[in-house]
Amino acid sequence: MIRLLLAACFALSLNAGAQAGNPKAKKIVIIGDSISEGYGVNKAQSYPSLMQKKADAAGLQWNIINGGISGSTTSSALSRINWHLTQKPDLMVLAVGANDGLRGIDPKLIETNLATAIEEIKKAKIKVLLVGMKLPPNYGIAYIAKYQMIWPRLASRFKVPIVPFLLDGVAGNPALNQADGIHPNEKGHEIIADLMYSAVKSNL
Repeated sequence: MIRLLLAACFALSLNAGAQAGNPKAKKIVIIGDSISEGYGVNKAQSYPSLMQKKADAAGLQWNIINGGISGSTTSSALSRINWHLTQKPDLMVLAVGANDGLRGIDPKLIETNLATAIEEIKKAKIKVLLVGMKLPPNYGIAYIAKYQMIWPRLASRFKVPIVPFLLDGVAGNPALNQADGIHPNEKGHEIIADLMYSAVKSNL
């Protein structure tokens, strides 16, 4: 818990200057895992940082808060969401669930956790952008099918916008991923930044 709060405080501190200098800026909190955090790349090259650069270049008043923490699951994300809600963001991006899938967690539990998160965010009258995930084929057809239906089902149930797959165009491409085949490299993050920037701009 202490590590989660410290990480959240650090994420906010990176944006403190922008908040003070531009109080009218729209706050966008990205709740994610190691992909959002920028594991294995310079933090300035993580997709949330690249999104901020794109917004600044376009003259948009955005303040993107990177709430990504390596190893995060849908369960551990719940406490972080409640903490970030106190900052009164304009949009909260839910980009968690990859680690749940990689660990073979019951899809019903993943869906329940995400549903709880969405309910808490909507209760605070904050917009939600849901971000889906997919698994490599070695996890079995049955599990993958149940896992990948979580996000479209939640989007329909709660009437929230969805990005079907965070790693669209990146997953499975060695040129866009690090040696582990899981985490995007700098070029991969650029593609994700384009995808997420468009999605946020459309739903903010």
